[in-house]
Amino acid sequence: KAVGIKDEGDHKEVTTTKNTYQAKAVILATGSENRKLGLEDEERLTGRGISYCATCDGNFYRNKVVAVVGGGNTALEDALYLTDIAAEVYLIHRRDSFRGEEANVARLKEKQNVHFIYNSNVTKLNAEKRLKSIELTNKDGSVQTLEVNALFVAVGRIPENQNFADLVELDEAGYIPAKEDCHTNVPGIFVAGDNRAKAVRQLVTAASDGAVAATEAVHYINGQH
Repeated sequence: KAVGIKDEGDHKEVTTTKNTYQAKAVILATGSENRKLGLEDEERLTGRGISYCATCDGNFYRNKVVAVVGGGNTALEDALYLTDIAAEVYLIHRRDSFRGEEANVARLKEKQNVHFIYNSNVTKLNAEKRLKSIELTNKDGSVQTLEVNALFVAVGRIPENQNFADLVELDEAGYIPAKEDCHTNVPGIFVAGDNRAKAVRQLVTAASDGAVAATEAVHYINGQH
């Protein structure tokens, strides 16, 4: 794992957990990870009622009761997707309004099987072998228990760019801002995949980034001679 990069002009010095390497060009493809709720048993219940991908796991809960926690477009889109699969969908948000697009909110309000829960945080997971229910704490201090078969967590992602923040420009969310040519603000350093700032993060877009970044890195190296 790379833990740091130095720009030495004619080469880059990449330090990893095992060794130090020199390269004429570097592609950062460190990805991102799901932001967790930080609750007890969250990791143990992942795949047993806790999911971070509605399109991946939604069909396991056909005609079941599910909840989505989050306030951005990902949460709204996950909830919309689940309305065609699950019997009931609870959408939980810690504020009194969503950050996502109003069009998505309007579409959700047209669905008969969606229930909005505002000003609440998921504060406890109740389970045996699988998730049985979740505990919600409202901002007024009141607590309620909601019986669900699954909880889809959509509270954002964390890009794995922290080790390069002293060299490569990052945006407010910690992603590397780069256009479709995958160039960073440092010549000879490129970015590919989910750690790049972009609208769509899927396997196909990561693979596309990889092909573009590799091609641009070759052009950069050839241009040095």
